[in-house]
Amino acid sequence: MDRVTFKVKGMSCAACAARIEKGLARLPGVSEARVNLATEEAWVEFEPSQVDFEDIVKRVEKLGYSVSASNKGATYLAADDESELEEYKRRLVFAAVLSLPFLVIMAGHLLGLRLPGLLTSWLTQAVLATPIQFGAGFPFYRGAYLALRGRAANMDVLVALGTSTAYLYSLVSSWLIPGSHVYFEVSALLITLVLLGKYLERRAKGRTSEAISKLASLQPNMARVIRDGREIEVPVAGLKAGDVAVVRPGERIPADGVVIEGYSTVNESMLTGESVPVDKQVGDTVVGGTVNEFGHLRVQVVHAGEDTVLARIIRAVKEAQASKAPIQRLADVVAGYFVPVVITIAVVTFAGWFWWGDPGNLEHALVNATAVLVIACPCAMGLATPTSIMVGTGKAAEMGILIRGGEPLERASKVDTIVLDKTGTVTKGVLQVTDIEMVPEVGIEEKTLLGMAAALEVMSEHPVAQAIASAVIERTKQTLASDIRDFVAVPGKGVVAKVDGKTVMIGTSRFLAEAEVDILQLGETLERLQAEGKTTAVVAIEGIASAVFGIADTIKEHSSEAVQRLKDMGIEVWMITGDSRRTAESVAEQVGIEREKVLPEVLPEEKAREVRRLQAQGRRVAFVGDGINDAPALASADVGIAMGTGTDIAMEAADITLVKGDLCGCPRALVLSRATMRNIKQNLFWAFIYNLIGIPVAAFGFLNPVFAGGAMALSSVSVVTNALRLKRVKVY
Repeated sequence: MDRVTFKVKGMSCAACAARIEKGLARLPGVSEARVNLATEEAWVEFEPSQVDFEDIVKRVEKLGYSVSASNKGATYLAADDESELEEYKRRLVFAAVLSLPFLVIMAGHLLGLRLPGLLTSWLTQAVLATPIQFGAGFPFYRGAYLALRGRAANMDVLVALGTSTAYLYSLVSSWLIPGSHVYFEVSALLITLVLLGKYLERRAKGRTSEAISKLASLQPNMARVIRDGREIEVPVAGLKAGDVAVVRPGERIPADGVVIEGYSTVNESMLTGESVPVDKQVGDTVVGGTVNEFGHLRVQVVHAGEDTVLARIIRAVKEAQASKAPIQRLADVVAGYFVPVVITIAVVTFAGWFWWGDPGNLEHALVNATAVLVIACPCAMGLATPTSIMVGTGKAAEMGILIRGGEPLERASKVDTIVLDKTGTVTKGVLQVTDIEMVPEVGIEEKTLLGMAAALEVMSEHPVAQAIASAVIERTKQTLASDIRDFVAVPGKGVVAKVDGKTVMIGTSRFLAEAEVDILQLGETLERLQAEGKTTAVVAIEGIASAVFGIADTIKEHSSEAVQRLKDMGIEVWMITGDSRRTAESVAEQVGIEREKVLPEVLPEEKAREVRRLQAQGRRVAFVGDGINDAPALASADVGIAMGTGTDIAMEAADITLVKGDLCGCPRALVLSRATMRNIKQNLFWAFIYNLIGIPVAAFGFLNPVFAGGAMALSSVSVVTNALRLKRVKVY
């Protein structure tokens, strides 16, 4: 399957988006088509052997719209948004200047002022209204024509029909009935107000995609690379794997890679949300778009272009913003019938007033029918969901939280139970020495004993041995013993060798007991460490127990805080692990999870079963894991949350990815999802209520068409403005 994303021009309301979706979905080979009114983008998944991009473009054009930009990688930013905004502004200014006299006329009538006859004559008004009607209002006629040509109706049809009715009635009645009342101000001011609404709406919509713009701006345009022994500048788009890039202080790293020369600190806040710079030296990975703080670096490119972490994040956010939440289905269904129903109501209104309400009064019937046409606003319904999703997922991305679309966002808002994998989620996933207990009676200097232990352990690849070696080297800052002979590793038990002529053993208490080493004096220490869920390693020199190490997978810095915040939100927190009950309960106690909510000794393939068991109790379950080993459980949960680690982001494994790998991202993601769904419901409520109240009020003759047009223009703006409030949502 191929995917393509492209800009669609000419959409004016939700009916347009729904129509394009249906039209594209009917093409053979198209498996899915989504159209986002807020971003004016279409996202299509298709089988290239059955249909190609040219066929898709032709179908869009046949429906009456145009395609202005496309990219199969789905990570472009259209460059013509600013020019479109300027075009709306020019039309608005043109219409507003010519509409000023009509405002003076309306104010004069309301205040009972005598106005110059030249100003109020029908000819003057016709001269002012005509360029507004057919100049500034031309896009509405074009949109209406294209929609009707495709046997559909949209908001352009309503505007064109309503304003044309007022304009043509005024023109014809002025000729046929001199001195009759004219409504040129209705058509002129309606077009001006609708243009104002469209301009404000487009400006506001531009702010909803700021997150994407910010992410895209992080990618530098040029990079310095070493070619043929010389340092030259090349476009970043021309980088390829294996290139060596030179990054100076203050510059952005051009692509994902590995440091092969130099030392510096790198600001990765754009990726992780963490403002503290990270030390980078030879062998460390760096991510394109992050900022080199002070040192000179040479970076060998590993991933460039569409394969970089930044490009993948932009792609994930854009696809999320193009998606739909299930709650939007109602709005989509209504939008499909909205315009034809409104036109029908307008016809009934005209007939009702002309034949029964005010018999024979053509003027009155036309005014009320026009008010019905212009008060209706399908735009507000079409924008209610996508604008909120855009702002919500965009804000999440800025915080290092990638939400894969509207559906996961909606499911996340309903979560009441969260299951945390222990290793790599609650804990760091790396063994560290937490305790070093010496036996003072042995009489060996601590520094000497630890140096001998580390010299022995550094020869083993076992994680416990590596943890001990690293801890000792860090603690003593000394050179290790070099005379090591007769090294033997006993799998699952320990190691033994001659170190500087002395026999040194390190391993489990059982290993030493089998070698007839007396460990009774370490009994209390071993029992205490094991009760804390720690692995123990005993050191014996010349057959005498001399020290014991306590090793554990330590708790992440913010795990306890995250668990408490989840509880404060009313969410039950469970922990699942393959470790022993003692170890699991010790970790759970440290982070504040109750013992009865700990699921120990669970194999990876059984984690999904435990998730389903909780779901069977009627719970909405989110599972948090590393996104790879826990894939079955992530897929089984209502919401799968993956802990991302630098360039190893498991974006394909879960609904939500916490790029930073910080568990506090869980409550943040859930707070944002709840706030976004609340915002969507507010938007939909006001969009539906506006039309349910406004259309009957207009039909019964209580609404002047000019005020109806103003209300219609403001309804869309209010929906987008309400969505923008999500930018100010406070999260932890």
